[in-house]
Amino acid sequence: MKSHTYSLVALLALTGLSDAALAAGPRQQISVVGSSTVFPFASSVAEHLGKSGKFKTPTVESTGTGGGFKIFCGGTGVNYPDIANASRKIKPSEVKDCASSGVKDLVEVKIGYDGIVVAQANQVKPVEFSRKDLYLGLAKQIPDPDCQECGKLIDNPYTTWDQVNSSLPNARIEVMGPPTSSGTRDAFAELVMEAGCNEYDWLKDWKKKNEAEYKRMCQTMREDGAYVEAGENDNLIVQKLKTKPGAFGIFGYSFLDANRDVITASTIERHEANPDTIADGSYPISRPLFFYVKKENVGTVPGLNEYIQEFTSEKAWGDEGYLVEKGLVPLPERQRKQVADSARKLELMKM
Repeated sequence: MKSHTYSLVALLALTGLSDAALAAGPRQQISVVGSSTVFPFASSVAEHLGKSGKFKTPTVESTGTGGGFKIFCGGTGVNYPDIANASRKIKPSEVKDCASSGVKDLVEVKIGYDGIVVAQANQVKPVEFSRKDLYLGLAKQIPDPDCQECGKLIDNPYTTWDQVNSSLPNARIEVMGPPTSSGTRDAFAELVMEAGCNEYDWLKDWKKKNEAEYKRMCQTMREDGAYVEAGENDNLIVQKLKTKPGAFGIFGYSFLDANRDVITASTIERHEANPDTIADGSYPISRPLFFYVKKENVGTVPGLNEYIQEFTSEKAWGDEGYLVEKGLVPLPERQRKQVADSARKLELMKM
């Protein structure tokens, strides 16, 4: 058995399937796992489907994108989740893991866009960061400040933000963010840490020489308390920021939008995170969101087609839909129609 395959007991705990439910027969309830960023949108769709009275309300678990794919790819049938939410595209290695367990028919549904914000309590004046600032503040190792182009990395010496950049506040570097299982962490590593790393030509050149070493050097976060992995519960980060005015939190735009009474976001390279800047890509830390359907489970678990139809309906993800009210940045109308048509036909993902 592969090391990434969950035991049946662990799987049941994560997906909400009990021994009694299995003994009663085929599962009658859709199981969804994955991204904490997509979680509030998927939960809302699940509630609407349940209220129709035709199907049981789907269970939605916030396991993180990477963790969700591990469970989702464990196999087909009622003992495994039907849908995986993701705040990034599925990786080729994850597709391979799925296929090796018999999960070969994947339907990819792009649901909209999200921005990653760096936020703090709103009683503090907003900060303007560059991605280079964030890289230098959060990377485990950085170019030697005394000789930045000498090709040498040293353990991060910075303890306050003004040491990174004199225009930043004289405040201790303390950032709460997602763990390695999170798609938000993956996106932050690529869109922020690598972007900051690429400000140094000799580091940028490493990507051509040895991409794995390049990612290790550029994406590895500090482990000295300056960066704190806060788990998959983004609401918990928001609550902690209330009591730590100098600290920052990293999470999706929807959580900022839902908590503007207590937190505010930093600008990134003079761009504010809002639906327009996220949708047009001018906000530097914007990314698409997805969910993946296990086609093999369609027809086995009732309501899967209807869940897809509900999620891709204009009343849900349209410009005035209930998901937009929760912070989802919608796809352009023409693209929504194309994605909805493809998803409802269960067209398989193309790599």
